[in-house]
Amino acid sequence: MPTPKRKLLQGNIACVQGALYAGMRFFAGYPITPSTELAEGSSRELPKIGGRFIQMEDEIASIAAVIGASVSGLKSMTATSGPGYSLMVELIGYAYITETPCVIVNVQRGGPSTGLPTKVSQSDTMQARWGTHGDYTAIAVAPSTVADTVTETIRAFNLAERFRTPVTVLLDEVIGHSRELITLPEPGEVKIYNRVKPTVPPEQFVPFVMTPNGVSPMASYGEGYRYNVTGLTHDTMGFSTNRADEIFPKLDKLRNKIMNYTDEITKIRVEMMDDAEIAFIAYGSVARASLQAATLARQAGVKVGVIQLYTIWPFPDKEIQQLTERCKAVIVGELNMGQIVTEIRRILPRELPIHTMQRYDGDILTPMQLLEKLQEVL
Repeated sequence: MPTPKRKLLQGNIACVQGALYAGMRFFAGYPITPSTELAEGSSRELPKIGGRFIQMEDEIASIAAVIGASVSGLKSMTATSGPGYSLMVELIGYAYITETPCVIVNVQRGGPSTGLPTKVSQSDTMQARWGTHGDYTAIAVAPSTVADTVTETIRAFNLAERFRTPVTVLLDEVIGHSRELITLPEPGEVKIYNRVKPTVPPEQFVPFVMTPNGVSPMASYGEGYRYNVTGLTHDTMGFSTNRADEIFPKLDKLRNKIMNYTDEITKIRVEMMDDAEIAFIAYGSVARASLQAATLARQAGVKVGVIQLYTIWPFPDKEIQQLTERCKAVIVGELNMGQIVTEIRRILPRELPIHTMQRYDGDILTPMQLLEKLQEVL
């Protein structure tokens, strides 16, 4: 058997490789630090395989083009950072209500506004959940290594196609610009999910039909299926409605097709939690520091474990509750003023001490800083 080819890749380029593996054939974007390499990588690679890259005039046009390409049948992605994501959120809401699969990569940097363009942050965590208005349920995933970035980008595409919904990949600047030697998956090694197509003739097609799993078959424009796509709340045929008996089912569908399958969507990594008395909870680059800090603590005889979040939204309530049942304390590390910790406090018992280690000056959280916080807790 030949040895799998290993490559030294930057995190942003690994994201492109994961997207191509998942079947991405369209990328529209506007360059913004620290995500620009995603656009550059896509512009190089997509033409080689018959895909399309287009640099748009701004982020609003970028997400609009991505939605249009997806409705036409192409797996589509865009990439940006905080200010660009802010511009995209209205049309991300359009993708939610039209149930259009697409992937939005947010390589997070310090904010608000122009903020810290070249510095790391995780302050868009809540934006990925609540960025657009109205009632909907978001999916967001978060890698912590360059290798993770490949697999989590593939998973983001699979989730988008499986549930007919936008999915956000929450990278941060450190992961996006790190370089690591990784092995890319071979063709067929990772399962790829493609959207379900209609099996009925065009004259019988109901574009937003209610199905047992809440996901309607999706026809591509140009395949002979003509249907209405609108941002207005619509009935099963895609036409706007003010009827309560059609509005309730539509909005319930957006929620239930996600929340009824959280066991399939949520993903965490657990290290050293079997006998842990204290748990670090983190994601992205902070998870790396937490793993190192826990390893050093174990060497000193302190029973510390790590819960790393790969799925941020929907939040893995059940898994964290079960894993922390025997813990005496929890330490939540974040590169923001405290966004994940809000969810941790919501789901864990009030009597369990929950400590925070937050940094929001644009620099990384180090293992030694986490160990200092651990020392305060002990």
